[in-house]
Amino acid sequence: MNIPLELTGLTKVFDTPSGPFIAVKDVNAKVHAGEFVAVLGHSGCGKSTVLSMIAGLEHPTYGGVVIDGTQIVGPGAERAIVFQSPCLLPWLTARDNVRLAAEQRRGETPKTQRASVDHYLSLLGVTGEADQLPPHLSLGTQQCVSLARALSIEPRFLLLDEPFSQLDSLTRFELQDILLRVGEESDKTVVMVTHDVDEALYLADRLILMTDGPEATVGDSFEVPFPRPRRRAAVLAHPDYHRCRRHVIDFLEHHAHQSRPSALDSVLHGVTAH
Repeated sequence: MNIPLELTGLTKVFDTPSGPFIAVKDVNAKVHAGEFVAVLGHSGCGKSTVLSMIAGLEHPTYGGVVIDGTQIVGPGAERAIVFQSPCLLPWLTARDNVRLAAEQRRGETPKTQRASVDHYLSLLGVTGEADQLPPHLSLGTQQCVSLARALSIEPRFLLLDEPFSQLDSLTRFELQDILLRVGEESDKTVVMVTHDVDEALYLADRLILMTDGPEATVGDSFEVPFPRPRRRAAVLAHPDYHRCRRHVIDFLEHHAHQSRPSALDSVLHGVTAH
């Protein structure tokens, strides 16, 4: 079976004033087409570092990110990332922020690009705010525009770095529902970093649980049993919901701190010794 996205021995060592710091070590994972994977762990466990390497923004020290059998060496149009902050250009309207991204798609007419911009603004529910500047929009609306901008590139892989962590609870729930609908309609392959257990269980098909850093790695992985399409009330009422939640919390409380041996240990310990 063809694996569209694979992490193989992904390891990142940062040089710091006090010496080499091993952020993540020997991370291995496979992501299938159309799958929504949530990477979950405590703050500082290297989740965002892993996502940055998938996006091509950080280069692995060892191992690699493989797409369709070829190791990537940098960013690519097949991957779009949404950060914790919207990162919109404040002097452009919401529509023009999305249009700027859509214009990166080659071989399409301006008319097609405009239609794509309008489609994703509508899909994210921000058509009414499309002609406003970002500073005049709420943070939740800005993040919807940021999602529309990422989707307008038509990426195969949507990468999300805790996109709702700065929002209040009600806005976060609303945007989770929007993301769920977008995922069901677009069939994108999604990798999302989060530290919110309930968010991960509600949105994802599979959870990858990270051990604590330094030298963080994959500690557990399991399928989420809730059928799609999903609605929040049905997920919360599912007989397996509390069992899954207890499993994640038990890992985070009792097992995330456990280190796991790796074939890289002798190499990495030699690096830190120098």
